[in-house]
Amino acid sequence: MGFVSQLVENYGNIVVFSILSCGLFSFPISDELLVLLLGYFTKNDALHYYPTLFVIFSGSVIGMLVNYLIGKKIGRPFLNLFGKWFKRSLKTSYKAEKWIQKYGFSAIIISYFVPGMRHITGYFCGMAHMALKSYVIYVVISAFLWSWLFLTLSQFFKI
Repeated sequence: MGFVSQLVENYGNIVVFSILSCGLFSFPISDELLVLLLGYFTKNDALHYYPTLFVIFSGSVIGMLVNYLIGKKIGRPFLNLFGKWFKRSLKTSYKAEKWIQKYGFSAIIISYFVPGMRHITGYFCGMAHMALKSYVIYVVISAFLWSWLFLTLSQFFKI
């Protein structure tokens, strides 16, 4: 926590945006804990609430859009080429694509609030060739709700 605190104090929202964008590229970063920590910083006036909310939101949206584009461009060819080394990966990916095609909006909303699922949903939406316009609308709504909820929730913790 000391390292993250030092980064936030020195670089502010630039580091927040970078960490959240990278977190959605499936790097092992706990986005929920990071946003709760940022809420602590906003509560103690080390960061301002609304700019931090905007940075959290935009970092999440950018990360999800990059995941979608990766899934759309190289997701299926990658799984076809390397899927034989990952047991059940092709069968699982087809199930995930069908689930996304069937549920669309609710699949994105639900997966955004399940740690770990949010990170791979973008890939599967891209592989399922979900319309980019629809995907962006769903992701923007989900990212805003998620960002607002976790940042605001942290305001109620007494630290």
